[in-house]
Amino acid sequence: MHPEFDVDLLRTFVAVVEAGSFTKAAVSVHRSQAAVSMQIKRLERMLGTTLFARDTRNLSLTRPGNTLLEYARRVIDLHEEAWSAIVRPEVTGRAVLGAPDDYVSSLLSPVLRRFSNLYPHVEIEIVCAQSTALAPMLADNKIDLAFVTRDRKLRGEFVRSEPMVWVGASADTPVLNVSPLPVGLYEPGCVARANTLAALDRARVRYRAAYSSASLSGLVATVDAGLSVIALARCSVPPRLAILGAEQGLPTIEPLDIVVARSAKSDRPTCDYLAAQMVQDLSVRAPAREPREARRIV
Repeated sequence: MHPEFDVDLLRTFVAVVEAGSFTKAAVSVHRSQAAVSMQIKRLERMLGTTLFARDTRNLSLTRPGNTLLEYARRVIDLHEEAWSAIVRPEVTGRAVLGAPDDYVSSLLSPVLRRFSNLYPHVEIEIVCAQSTALAPMLADNKIDLAFVTRDRKLRGEFVRSEPMVWVGASADTPVLNVSPLPVGLYEPGCVARANTLAALDRARVRYRAAYSSASLSGLVATVDAGLSVIALARCSVPPRLAILGAEQGLPTIEPLDIVVARSAKSDRPTCDYLAAQMVQDLSVRAPAREPREARRIV
């Protein structure tokens, strides 16, 4: 007789695939990295095959892993739909959610997928913009909810504290030896920029604001070209780039507090349930990611 699939094991497996690492998956399933690793090993023993091809930098699915992924998602979806059909009330309507594009892709994708399974009749419109641009839209009721970095204008319900990290094209990118250090920054007025500049000033690092952009892709382009280092929310760091830190003489930066803020007209079930889903799924403190070895700035 074949052993029965444990839905909890399948959830962890899908979380690892979606996060691209055991460490990030541990955050989303509210477990330690060791516990996630043990669950994957248990699933592999149950199936008698290897699901992930591992090396020092990459985590990819084997052929059996790719096959399982499709079925695992279907099993999880059916499980949530069945539970919702019995327990949750029928909710219909529309909600407009605003968030920076990097938060949408790195944090909100699994939340939106789960919410859609639970409330299939709710229409969600997503507005991608920086937190500084979303604040006035929220005040004018142009969006219902905002998943944003907290500042004086956007208080909201606290969800998580996301570390900020330094990012370079590689661990030994030549730009580290340039003085003053060329730094790419987000647009004036945003918390990420203020935190970055405050950290550099406290540490008395010689730098120049070489590039400025309200777009994550714009800043990443300067790093890809080897023209600057930048500071990003850790969840937003593209896998191809290197995380830098104290070993390169770069200072620790204050983390970003992420909140769910609501407009005055968001007092309705569609918005209530969507806000609750974001808080429930993402209200954890992410574990620190170890920087790769790199040379110190001199």
